Amino acid sequence: MLWPDASLKESATVAFQSHSTIEHIDIPSVAKTDPRILNSADVAIFLAPDSSQLALIKRVSEVFYTKPVVLFNPKWAFEEESNFGDLSGFVGSFEVVYSFMGLEVRGILSKRKGVVFKCVRDGVASGERWNVFVEEGEELKVISSFKARPNIAEVENVLYNLMAINSPITKSAKFIKGLVSNVTGRK
Repeated sequence: MLWPDASLKESATVAFQSHSTIEHIDIPSVAKTDPRILNSADVAIFLAPDSSQLALIKRVSEVFYTKPVVLFNPKWAFEEESNFGDLSGFVGSFEVVYSFMGLEVRGILSKRKGVVFKCVRDGVASGERWNVFVEEGEELKVISSFKARPNIAEVENVLYNLMAINSPITKSAKFIKGLVSNVTGRK
């Protein structure tokens, strides 16, 4: 397990001391050595890496080539990935197997809370969709699905459209239009 700094590595070493088969390394120390020191590992798990550590993560991944590399809770928003330059393709090469991102959109008269969610079942990626859920009372309700990870603008559009449909202003306008149509006989 590769931790973003030495203090987290030390905490993990204490917390996981009963699991002697797990080796804990801090990412900065790997940067100072040859990443091939990790060759004896079966998998590399980067926990909460920072975007400034991407070049090193790529180097370790290249050394690991046929072995799995996992990024767990990276410390960057997906909107930032387009600004990673040459590393954007590397970051995009990872398959997202689980994602749960909370969100909130505020309108003029209301706000909506929800989540963007994706989960690969049984560890095999087979076209799972990215679902957008919103709070409906005590439950979460699916309001939209995407084949690819939606960007923030797409999610906001879905939520703003939902808010517009359910807006008291929209409902009042529909009621008045229906009332006028009944009086005039025109739609």
